[in-house]
Amino acid sequence: QVQLEESGGGLVQPGGSLRLSCAASGSILRIFAMGWYRQAPGKQRELVARITSGGTTLYADSVQGRFTISRDNAKNTVYLQMNSLKPEDTAIYCCNIHRWGGEDWGQGTQVTVSS
Repeated sequence: QVQLEESGGGLVQPGGSLRLSCAASGSILRIFAMGWYRQAPGKQRELVARITSGGTTLYADSVQGRFTISRDNAKNTVYLQMNSLKPEDTAIYCCNIHRWGGEDWGQGTQVTVSS
């Protein structure tokens, strides 16, 4: 069984920054990709950013240039540095991993951008 522990969400003013972390633990043989998705009230879940084991990254157009995804393979941890946050970034952010044997989701962490 695999557990994903997320941290770093919270309330921030527009223009501010937050850093999310997601650490995977348990029976993990190999992680192929790690990523962050978000879901705002009344909207569908969307991909925010994704990073492969080799370091290839993918970003949603709406966060390109403001968010940076990174990972520590030795710690099975993925990070999302979010800068220049906007009110429209308000959502529940969930960690996702694709690993040997399946896919796992975190429970989510709330990010609220408001003055």
